[in-house]
This record gives sequence, structure tokens and C-alpha cells, in this order.
Amino acid sequence: MRNLAAALLGLVALAACGGGPAASNSTSSADSSGGTLVIGMTATNLPGTDTDMAQSEGGEGIRFVGMQLYDGLTKWDLTHSDRSPALIPGLASSWTHNGDGSAWTFTMRPNVRFSDGTPWNADAAVFNFDRYLNKSSPYYYPALNSEAGLLLVGIRSWRKVDDMTFEIDTDGPLSYLPDDLAVLPMGSPTAIKKLGNDGFAQHPSGTGPFILQSMVPGQRLVMVRNASYWGGAPRLDKVILRPMPDAAARVAALRAGEVNWIEVPVPDDVPSLRSAGYQVLTNSYSHIWPWVLDMTKKPWDNVLVRQAANYAINRQSMVSDLLKGTGAPAYQYAPRDDHGYDPGLNLYRYDPARARQLLAQAGYPNGFDTTLSFPTSGSGNMIPIPMNEALQQDLAKVGIRVKLQPVEWSSMLGDYFNGRIPGGADAINISLGFVFLSLWNTFFSSTSPVNVGHLDDPQVDALLAQARSQLDPALRDKVYTQLNGQLEQDAPWLLVVNDLNPRVLAANVHGFVMPRSWFIDLTRTWVG
Repeated sequence: MRNLAAALLGLVALAACGGGPAASNSTSSADSSGGTLVIGMTATNLPGTDTDMAQSEGGEGIRFVGMQLYDGLTKWDLTHSDRSPALIPGLASSWTHNGDGSAWTFTMRPNVRFSDGTPWNADAAVFNFDRYLNKSSPYYYPALNSEAGLLLVGIRSWRKVDDMTFEIDTDGPLSYLPDDLAVLPMGSPTAIKKLGNDGFAQHPSGTGPFILQSMVPGQRLVMVRNASYWGGAPRLDKVILRPMPDAAARVAALRAGEVNWIEVPVPDDVPSLRSAGYQVLTNSYSHIWPWVLDMTKKPWDNVLVRQAANYAINRQSMVSDLLKGTGAPAYQYAPRDDHGYDPGLNLYRYDPARARQLLAQAGYPNGFDTTLSFPTSGSGNMIPIPMNEALQQDLAKVGIRVKLQPVEWSSMLGDYFNGRIPGGADAINISLGFVFLSLWNTFFSSTSPVNVGHLDDPQVDALLAQARSQLDPALRDKVYTQLNGQLEQDAPWLLVVNDLNPRVLAANVHGFVMPRSWFIDLTRTWVG
């Protein structure tokens, strides 16, 4: 796959299938299916193709590879733009629990096969859980456990009841287990046994709407329609992914017709793209763009200092002047419309005088020096270099002098999932969101290995435990609202903005619904 001839042929193919603004907008029945979608990603490299949760490029990897090649036991309905996605059946057609949420029974969806022909059943579910969690299994894969294992905290055991029934026991009530399982992909046991853990990624076999055709590392990944997909064959013939970490390069490629879909355009280019006939799409979703502060390091161990930093930044100016409306100010931990969002909780308005007062009260009247590790691109990171430079300027006005340390996105993810802030910095800027409910525990529990800020608040831990055991969604949301308010007081993060998930499509891309989610449904999209 690395030879020059193949690379040149791939570039020719990319140029031929791109669509510019003058492409036909026809939606007649003759154009209602088919075509090739070429996506310019923000990633610096192609996502992984095994069943690992983060797909090595964060949420963007799950979006464009994980959820296209694979399915979980559950899934989200991504076909609406006016409400947060509902959880719906996936490879499990239904599920029940024992009353307190400590034992769950899943009925497997019938007549589903992996792309290599292997039938989906309870044996396949057991095999995949063994691969994720069972260290005595010959197919246990530590690399998957280190990432997907975050979703599986609390699972004690699993078993086949019969061919189409699968059970999971947890170490106590686990109310949000079905939500977490939506991003736990299932791979073909036949293919994994044949190819081994390391070889499976080269020839993956899932039950998803697309099948991997080819991949040239660093250049492109090609997926083709799974005509036998249990949810109905996708309309697209082919999806091609191209890693393009530079936003200006993505816009240029779109204008040149090399791609017909880009993630995160340069904000200044949005008006001209829209006027040229491109589809500029935005929507709110579970996203927050913070600095996670290491509270084991001075002066971030002082709550007054953390609160001061939150008063010192001008979020509204960043949104209007820098992001051109492609983001929204973040004044609380739960993004708008998320579990726990409180419309009355907007504590940290821009108030540099209040920031200076708090710094003096904390014993830092002359400010202090600190370092920030931040990604140069990547899933949900928007335009991190100018954004962090703007924050650097705001904080300097109150005496907080920040040294910026750029890090490549996939490298940062490797450190983050292992509980480290890259380069020994005092804080990390990383795109986050409560995509599945256990992430509240991942980010804030005192025992979480990924709590890189080292928050240790007994009140937070108690609320997290309460949410875990509350099976009534409405009552659970009230717990998250309390948790959101407690975090507002603790100020473990510098809250900055919520992304609005901007993406731009050529005029010849049809049928796509922009959901309120990190993830997307490509089965209804076509190019023509």
C-alpha cells in the first residue's frame, strides 16, 4: 500500500470524485444514491481500524471509522437535528435489568452477520468482551483495554445464556451501562482468530454500514458500502478519509474539489464559503473546550486561583471575534442541552478586576508563571493555536503568565489515556464532552486514572455514586445538575467555549442530517 504508483492513482481518484460548489444540487430519484464522499479530517493521521474506543484520533476517529465499520450493542439515533440523540437498539434488539441495575440482559438482534459472513450472536458478544477484559483469554488485547476499558469500569462478569441472549453483571448498580455500550464496537471473532490481534486492524470485519477497502497510512482510508448492512445498505458507494490537520489546507482542498466535506473550516472563511454555495452546518452538541488544571501543582492547588483564571478570560470576544460564531461561551461544565445543564448557572462572566482581587487574596498579587500543553489540531479542538494565544493574552492582563507547549493530537491522547499531562505541564487543553455518562466519572472521580487534574472532592464522588445508581433518567439528571454546580465552585477546569461542530459540505452532497452529537449517520447521505 505504500508504493508510489498506488499513491498516485489514489490522488487521481480523489481529484476525480471531489465536488465543488457548482456541482449539481439535483435530488431526483436518479441521483438519490451512490457517489463518493471525500472527507478532509482535522486529524494528523488516519484513525485506527480495530475496535478500540478512541480509534487513535479521539471522537473524530470514532465518528468516521469506528461507527462506520462497527456497531455496539446499543446506538444513538442520529437522524434528527433538533434534539439530543436518543439511545436505541443496536446489535441488541432489547435489554432489561434486574431492578437495581446491577445485572443486565440483552437480546441479540437476529439475522446479523459480520462483513466476513460470521453470524452475530451471544458467542460473538462473549468473545469481544473477553478480548476487552479477560486477561486469561488468548485473544485479550491490552491495547484495547487501555482505551475501551474506560467504558467497562464496573463490569464484573458476562456470559452467554443462549445463542441470542447475553448477560452482564456489574459491581453494583450501573444505571448508564446501555449508554456506554453504544461506543463499544464488536469485531468478528473469526477474523480476529485468523489474523490475530495485531493483524486484525489491517483487515477488520465488523457489522457496520461500511467495509474497509484500503488504507495508505498518513494519506487516505477508503471504505465501501456494506450492501448487507442489517440497518439497510448505505446510499454512498464509497467514503474516503484524508487527514488534513491544517484548517486553511482543508478549505483550499474543498474549493479545489479535492474533497467534498471538511471538518472545522477557518472561521474567517465561513461567510465566503456560504456565499459560494457550500453548505455550512453547525449544531450544539456535548462538547466543552477547557484547560484541565493540575491541582497537585502550585498555585493551581488553590481554589481562589482557579476561580480567578475563570474570571480573567473573555469568552464572548473569542466566540465573536475569533470563532465567528462557530462556538458558544462555556460558563458551566455541562454543555447546553446535556444532562445536568442549568440555564441559571453562569458564574464566571468576564471580570478581570475580580480575577486580580482573588489572586491577591490567594497570595499572588503579582501573578505567577505556568505552562500549558495543547494540541495543534484534532477532534473538537477547533483552531487551538490562535485560541490559546488569545487566552494567553487575557490571562497575562491579570498577571498569569502562560508558556504554551504544542503537542501533536494523537500523542496527547496517548498521554491523556494513561493519566498524564504531556511534557510535565501544569495544565492541558483538550477537547472533551460527556458523550456517554460514565465520562463524568472519568473526568472527575478521585479514583479515575484519567482524572489528570487530580480533583479530589468527597462531595463530587458522592454525587457520582448517586448518579451511577439512579435508574430514573429525570432524577439522574437532577443529580448531574447538583454535580455541575459543585464543580462550578471547585473550578478544576478553566472553562472556555463549547464548539458548535462546524463542517462544510459541497453542494453535491445530499441527505446528511447534522445531529446534536459528536457522531454522524452516513447511511442516508449521497453524492450526485
